[in-house]
Amino acid sequence: MTGFELWLLAIGLAMDCFAVSIANGIILKKFNWRIFLTTAFFFGLFQAIMPLIGWLCAHSFSHLIQEIDHWLAFGILLILGGRMIYGSFKKEDENGKFNPGKLKVILTMAVATSIDALAVGVSFAFIGVDSIKEILKPVGVIGFVSFVMSIIGLSFGVKFGSKYAQKIHAEFWGGLILIIIGVRILFEHMS
Repeated sequence: MTGFELWLLAIGLAMDCFAVSIANGIILKKFNWRIFLTTAFFFGLFQAIMPLIGWLCAHSFSHLIQEIDHWLAFGILLILGGRMIYGSFKKEDENGKFNPGKLKVILTMAVATSIDALAVGVSFAFIGVDSIKEILKPVGVIGFVSFVMSIIGLSFGVKFGSKYAQKIHAEFWGGLILIIIGVRILFEHMS
């Protein structure tokens, strides 16, 4: 995976964080740096930890399925990207029945937005990431991008509210990026 592809992957994964952060910013309605930094920290942390966990689990058995690993990586990214694209067309509930500033809510959202990253970690084992040293760079980039995208999303949600937030379709673009990376992995291993 090239550096450019890694950054695209990180952006694709961070789109869930970005979309949730926009919704949280809309609900918050005002800037609160404590909540912003706490949310961004946990979103970035979980986005970084989950691929590591996925890679550790899959790395132990990837040698058993080397002949189909590219199909698995493609399938995982296709399903995740498709889910994100499908989710981008759902109408969000913006009535603010929960408090996005509570730590329990932040942790729940951090776990929920990072499930895709767990599956991407599994795909890293299938495409030949063999050592803990090799996985640290992608994990760091994914965590950093998720942190930054969460801050941007919160700020965007507070500043522009629901009027403009849905127009950019962040989840759609994130899903499309994941599918493109999956297709590239498949074609690279097929040729």
